[in-house]
Amino acid sequence: MNRHAIAEERWPTAEEAAGARLFSPVRLGGRLARTRTWVPAMVPWRATEDGLVTPALLDWYGRLAAGKPGVLVVEATGVRDVPSGPLLRIGDDRFVPGLRALCETVRARSDGETLIFIQLIDFLAIKRRPDPARFFAEFLAITDAHRRAVGARDDGEARRALAALAPEQQRAALTAREWEALQMGRRERVTDVDAPHIRDLPRTLPPLFAAAAARAQAAGFDGVELHAAHAYTLASFLSALNTRGDGFGGARADRQRVPVAALRAARAATRDAGRDFVVGVRFLSAEGIAGGNDVADAAHFAVAFAQAGADYLSLSQGGKFEDAAQPRIGEAAYPYTGPSGEACMPTVFVTEAGAPFGRQLGAAAAVRAAVRAAGLETPVVAAGGITAFSLAETALARGDCDIVASARQSLADPDWFTKVRLGRGAEVRRCQLTNYCEALDQRHRPITCQLWDHPQGAGGPRLAVAPPWAR
Repeated sequence: MNRHAIAEERWPTAEEAAGARLFSPVRLGGRLARTRTWVPAMVPWRATEDGLVTPALLDWYGRLAAGKPGVLVVEATGVRDVPSGPLLRIGDDRFVPGLRALCETVRARSDGETLIFIQLIDFLAIKRRPDPARFFAEFLAITDAHRRAVGARDDGEARRALAALAPEQQRAALTAREWEALQMGRRERVTDVDAPHIRDLPRTLPPLFAAAAARAQAAGFDGVELHAAHAYTLASFLSALNTRGDGFGGARADRQRVPVAALRAARAATRDAGRDFVVGVRFLSAEGIAGGNDVADAAHFAVAFAQAGADYLSLSQGGKFEDAAQPRIGEAAYPYTGPSGEACMPTVFVTEAGAPFGRQLGAAAAVRAAVRAAGLETPVVAAGGITAFSLAETALARGDCDIVASARQSLADPDWFTKVRLGRGAEVRRCQLTNYCEALDQRHRPITCQLWDHPQGAGGPRLAVAPPWAR
């Protein structure tokens, strides 16, 4: 197959689709999803700068809901009430009315056929890559080591001397973290235990996730998904790079303690005899970075999450800061620009055999096998380059996963599930896996798809949502 082309697909008839695994129900804790079709969390960059729901965001999720997936997961939503740009927040009760409107929109547009979850995220601070002159003049904390390195008598002289050095000399005079701050932008890590707010995360994080889950339940969501994947706080605790020596890093059993505590706290905060509220976890089947977690780590954590009461396990890969491309001055590092980012969102430009289609399914199968070997039936959700019915159905038949998630394909054609179910798969608008959408995400611009973005050509008006399906 030409790796720069999307393979032809043999679509099922309506009768064949009626008996397909993809369109069979699946239990998620106390709830039943009507099908095994799943739209995972995507950040559309349509919230206000204060993290509130907007009409444009309602339109975005309403359009996805119109395709009637079994589950729709709302974007990564901050559990703290702190500025984070046009990203949804749930860290205060004032966000609940807008989130309630979002739930009502999804239910109305899907005719009540879609379960709606919201993904809960915490992230540590990351700064933009600084202008070198400002870095040395203002941002760098001068130490005795800096003064000795350039023979300076005071801080001002040290700053001027360091700024005048050639880059290789600057690197020798700075610590590894200082050099990283100059080249990439300063980034907090869970191992920065000298900072009180980082040291206290094992105590402060679980209550934040619990409060966010309770607000999600009050807003009308069917469940929450704890974001323990990619480059963010819970994922960083799980990572093999987490070397904290306080009992929350090092061995797997210690690295999982904070995410498991957050899961249990969210479960306890939403335990309501009158409702069956779903609590799931999204994490990595592999980090894809030097020294990072591999599938054996993921299998261990999957069992731990399942034993702690997770209603489902949603898998991704990569998306780490450690191998991200260097940002331009004035911009922040983006964790999907390096090799691990490619593993997360494989494109048609991947050179390895079989990529990008279903690239993560092998790892998902290994994780699911470990969960089943432990005597647990927790459903496993797999994603990554699944753009066609045949691949999704094969993955389910092989036992790679229990549910198939499609983000970019659902963006390209929110109706693709319905089209296939009705035997009209030939009308599916297939994602080209070029990551046009991801490039917009990197710049925090509203996400669209190249297949429908400019219906009148490059110079014409942009569309904010996929055009309606003319049945």
